[in-house]
Amino acid sequence: MSKDKLSIVIPAYNEAKTIHLILDKVMAVELIDNIDKEILIVNDASTDDTEFAILSYIKTNGTAPIKYLKHEINQGKGAALHTGIREATGNYTIIQDADLEYDPNEYNILLKPVLDGFADVVYGSRFMGGKPHRILFFWHSIGNKFLTFLSNMLTNLNLTDMETCYKLFKTEIIQKIQFKEKRFGFEPEVTARVSRIPGIRFYEVGISYYGRTYEEGKKIGWRDGFRAIYCIVKYNLFVK
Repeated sequence: MSKDKLSIVIPAYNEAKTIHLILDKVMAVELIDNIDKEILIVNDASTDDTEFAILSYIKTNGTAPIKYLKHEINQGKGAALHTGIREATGNYTIIQDADLEYDPNEYNILLKPVLDGFADVVYGSRFMGGKPHRILFFWHSIGNKFLTFLSNMLTNLNLTDMETCYKLFKTEIIQKIQFKEKRFGFEPEVTARVSRIPGIRFYEVGISYYGRTYEEGKKIGWRDGFRAIYCIVKYNLFVK
């Protein structure tokens, strides 16, 4: 009988300075129930040395279960996720940013409700639980909570963090969806589309968060917030 496997999808754009660090963390994680790992890195046409850093890491770690994918033209985080999700072969799929804001040691926290037979989808919330959170931007936190509130109104879910990176799905569920959003609109789109699946079981668990400043490489901005509002309305009310 084959073992279960977790597909870890990592979209990367200009992350040459940190990609090896997050890969070290992902490689070091020991998953519960002896689950295997599959790491899918999607380089979204980076203009720095991200590709060199990834290929060097793969060469140095020859037995690492890493699959490298790349876009010739920059398309956005959502598009990179579309590519990674499509190529996933594990029983479960989780999204991992290429920076150091989220801790791969917490994969097991998200896996447990699924493995225990309670959940089909698990979100890692930065706004619940007692884990450490870096204190950064007031208006970002207000924006995140507003977007989650608006999303909840239309999905009838009671999430605390719709915009979180850490989303874990049964792969068979997420691969059936044809996604449209190529940038940060992926978060409200996936939440809207998955929430409409009959009988879907959503869970949420508390996670830690080590946020970056813009000087440290944070990319999301206020324009992405307005796009998220548009996507929440679009994918809940007008696109089925």
